[in-house]
Amino acid sequence: MRRLSQHRGGDRRGGWAMSGHSFQYIRVADVDDARIQASKPGTALLAGGTDMLQLWKSGAMTPAAVVDISRLPLVDVEFNDGQLSLGALARLGDVATHPEVMRYHPLIAEAILASASGQIRNMATVGGNLLQRTRCPYFRNEQLACNKRKPGSGCGALSGENRQAALFGTSQSCVATHASDLAVALAALDAEVEVFGSEGVRRLPLRDLYRLPGETPELETNLAPGELITGVHVANAARFAGCSTYLKIRDRASFEFAVVSVAAALQIENGRIVGARLAAGGVAPLPWRLDRTEAALLGHALDAQTVAAAGDMAVEHARPLAENGFKIALLRNAVIRALQTLGRQP
Repeated sequence: MRRLSQHRGGDRRGGWAMSGHSFQYIRVADVDDARIQASKPGTALLAGGTDMLQLWKSGAMTPAAVVDISRLPLVDVEFNDGQLSLGALARLGDVATHPEVMRYHPLIAEAILASASGQIRNMATVGGNLLQRTRCPYFRNEQLACNKRKPGSGCGALSGENRQAALFGTSQSCVATHASDLAVALAALDAEVEVFGSEGVRRLPLRDLYRLPGETPELETNLAPGELITGVHVANAARFAGCSTYLKIRDRASFEFAVVSVAAALQIENGRIVGARLAAGGVAPLPWRLDRTEAALLGHALDAQTVAAAGDMAVEHARPLAENGFKIALLRNAVIRALQTLGRQP
């Protein structure tokens, strides 16, 4: 790359420069130092960098300082007393192939393996994946109107290209979807996120990590200034190990983001559903938990009538735009297909 003329920056010393806004680079020594640096305005955290590099090059992210946290000791994957704990800097590839994740939490492994290429999974981290930004083209192009990128500029997707837009949880300020596959699986499994800030360590349900856009779509999470994710905990999810699946529907079979995805897990005893967890991706600004569908499944046999009713309930209250109405049928059928898959599992 350095030998190509289009990548030379014209530096008298023979150096080169990439396009993009300049920033200060800082490497921190420990988590507390990372918290202090992250609390400063205009600071971005760098872990695997797979999303940040794209945002910086497109102009969607213009940090004054980039804090490298990639060497912090937050990489462990542990399974103790029925609880899975993932360090925020654990690589997705390591999580997906971990023997205890594959055995007790196959839904997590499936979601990760569906999420990106092997090269990306070997770089991307758990925390970075949960905090990745939307793939909405209006957000990723600084020439287009986007309230998430530039508050008050408008939402171009409302009346423009909105094939990939959300069906649920939208507002007049934003209709973008969240891109993480892992977050959908973790939301279905009632995962908790561990965060560290000036008040110490706290945990919150993963579904409470994210915010609906409302009138402030630029505020995507409920993290306080300076707080950073240090881990993810999944308790008692092994009860779903034998009856779970992750279904991802995308425009092409290779590396691509979900048009619609469904994470589904059931507990079945004596032919009746006694536990149900379903979450959908590609349809909302955050992992969309299908609570009413879960409740409706309880106590029923997993037969054709129950499955069809679950599909119908999953799309209640959907609010399509001009070009994304096809997602309603797609989500309904994805829920049905996921449940049918569970019905065929031994």
